[in-house]
Amino acid sequence: MGTLEGKVAFITGAARGQGRAHAIRLAEEGADIVALDICGPIVGRPLIPASTEADLAETVAAVEALDRRIVARPADTRDMAAVQAVVDEGLAEFGRIDIAVANAGTSGGSTKAHLITEEDWQTTLDVNLTGVWHTAKAVLPSMIEAGRGGSIVITSSGAGIKPMLHLGDYGATKAAVIYLTKVLALENGEHGIRVNSIAPGNVDTPLVMNDAVFSLFRPDLEHPTREDVEPVFAGMNVLKTKPWLTGRDMANAVAWLASDDAAFITGVVLPVDMGVTAG
Repeated sequence: MGTLEGKVAFITGAARGQGRAHAIRLAEEGADIVALDICGPIVGRPLIPASTEADLAETVAAVEALDRRIVARPADTRDMAAVQAVVDEGLAEFGRIDIAVANAGTSGGSTKAHLITEEDWQTTLDVNLTGVWHTAKAVLPSMIEAGRGGSIVITSSGAGIKPMLHLGDYGATKAAVIYLTKVLALENGEHGIRVNSIAPGNVDTPLVMNDAVFSLFRPDLEHPTREDVEPVFAGMNVLKTKPWLTGRDMANAVAWLASDDAAFITGVVLPVDMGVTAG
């Protein structure tokens, strides 16, 4: 039996990248899955490859291949009613939600803070902070009513701990979700609900591996490639094992925080970053 046998996990941004890795890893530990993803472009972020319904279908197939059940729907975490509808469908199907992984996010305006457009600022705030709040708001009432405790894991970032150039809006939202993590932990500990955050370093997913991020890290080149930015990413790491982490690396941390092995851990921020924030 896995560490999450009999549990149900709600995961946002589950169509690909870290979200898909979380769904697979938690299913491996025995959890059934309720998942959502926007499955489309985020307006104003043309350089970030959009997730699709086909991507979400791949996540569904991967979870079902592990002989676990899954409810997966397109939804935008900025829309509270849409998030609540997916949670309610999951509750109707499985009767419970024990774990929530607030993973959905977007990158930022990728320029100096005072040059970020108002539209970019608001988009980053709405997706990375309000979307996380919506996720917690949607799952907490049923967790509290059930009286079985629970675990919420929020995706922050190394940029929420350590200031980084040209990430003003992104880093500000990720610092804010660290604060929100701690507040939610304080408010819900009496119900046995633990709330923690992971702070990933640079992860090999479409959110990082795209032209906008490559240009951010190699502004000296007109069209930098993955190979061009690899030495820059590697140079940020204290551990020199590899230039980038994988979604699986993040999912291992989430699975641990969601399990009873972390039963007495709440309100913490766990960097999984090969030491990016240590120096």
